[in-house]
Amino acid sequence: MRLDKFIAHATFLPRSEVKKLLKRGEISVDGKTTTQGSHQLSGKEEIKRLGERLHLPKARYFMLHKPKGVVCANQDPEHPTALDCLQEPNKESLQIAGRLDKDTTGMLLLTDDGQWNHRVTSPAQHKTKTYWLRTADPLDENLIQHFASGIQLKDEPRPCRPAQLTLLDVHTARLKISEGKYHQVKRMFAACGNHVLELHREAIGSVALDKNLQPGHYRPLSEWEVKQLGDTNA
Repeated sequence: MRLDKFIAHATFLPRSEVKKLLKRGEISVDGKTTTQGSHQLSGKEEIKRLGERLHLPKARYFMLHKPKGVVCANQDPEHPTALDCLQEPNKESLQIAGRLDKDTTGMLLLTDDGQWNHRVTSPAQHKTKTYWLRTADPLDENLIQHFASGIQLKDEPRPCRPAQLTLLDVHTARLKISEGKYHQVKRMFAACGNHVLELHREAIGSVALDKNLQPGHYRPLSEWEVKQLGDTNA
């Protein structure tokens, strides 16, 4: 890692301020003052600012109840983003683990741990995602077996993996899928001649959206939740 990147992560300062720290001679590496932000670190160095040792912060993991109308992006010129919901330092370094459409609500994960993000979202892990949904047209019992057999989406080379559909009433259902294709749930119902009006993600794997989180609110994940979501066998 470059020295200036390390300092930015350790202090939550923008790169422009980091350059000023270096220029003023406030940074030392193994006891020697350096002004070169491009200096490459091995990870074993002792880095200090004005004599106080700097440490990289621990990885952060958050659960957000995404509201309708919020987009899963770091920046957007027209819509509020998931990051706008967070009051955290250096939140620009957070990644979204498993995106949701603008009009889809529910459980969203954010982290600055790239490896954990990959384990959560990798298609090879087949993490189960649970959704509540409401459709425009009535739901038929025959759909249960149809979803269990694998829905064929338009322009896809092979059918979706088997999905578990539970009908709640004539227009609402709960769906469990183990993939993350683009707009998958909406496309699955479109392939059956129906239209999803509302979509809400309730859980990923064994971790459910905290019922105490109101739309737009968030909290850190517990150690158990981090482990469950990052477990390659879950």
